[in-house]
Amino acid sequence: MAQVPADNRPLEQRAIDFITNHGPDFLSALVVLVVGLWLIKIARRLLATAMEKRELDPSLQPFLKSIIIISLQVLLIICVMQIAGLQLTIFTTVIGAFGVAAGLALSGTLQNFASGVLILILKPFRVGDNIIAQGQEGTVHSIEIFYTVVTTFDNKTVIIPNSKLSNEIIINTSREGKRRLDVEIKVGYSTDFKMIYPVVEDTLKEFGGIMPSPAPRIGVGTLEGDGYKVLLNVWVPAHGFTDMKLKIQERLIDKIKTAEIKLPGM
Repeated sequence: MAQVPADNRPLEQRAIDFITNHGPDFLSALVVLVVGLWLIKIARRLLATAMEKRELDPSLQPFLKSIIIISLQVLLIICVMQIAGLQLTIFTTVIGAFGVAAGLALSGTLQNFASGVLILILKPFRVGDNIIAQGQEGTVHSIEIFYTVVTTFDNKTVIIPNSKLSNEIIINTSREGKRRLDVEIKVGYSTDFKMIYPVVEDTLKEFGGIMPSPAPRIGVGTLEGDGYKVLLNVWVPAHGFTDMKLKIQERLIDKIKTAEIKLPGM
């Protein structure tokens, strides 16, 4: 095996030769680094402006800006190293191996992250919406990158991974701004429907929260062996739905008793 001859030149001569051979490359790399950092700084401002114009979710903006800027900085460093003549084989191998290991270890976390980004961009629900998901019903308290926090109506905090929300059925009960409220009243066949109708109609007039459109509907919903059910359909604001239902039912009972209409079991 041939031996590499020793370099017996003086240290000063070797330094001069190194600077002569590699100095232009290092100078070019320095210029590219300075210009690249300046361009990335401009890109950061442009990104912020573009995201604000598109009204991107505020909780998503910092993360996306960080990912984009970091990616640009990594690409700049690799470009600078190549211009300077540094070998990147080992560097890229280590980065690639680390990326594969991290991907395998964090597969579930990455899935939650991707789902969180989709939720923040597509907006199937927003903070403040009432949703039913994963067997839980409540108000969306916050939407994070990896999970969503829901506060149930009995004041429990439920943390749901975003991958569950992006791959399962979500019922958004407040997105349309209104909901149909259904109330059933069972009476015996001895009670004429014409007696029930004005009682229900008068009850509805006492509630200002009931929406005029679509108009309320009152009719016979179900026929059973021991009586029939009067069905009431009214549209109310989505928020406060349960409170409105409780109040209407309570008032209906009072009105029915006042009208001396007998209900089954009375």
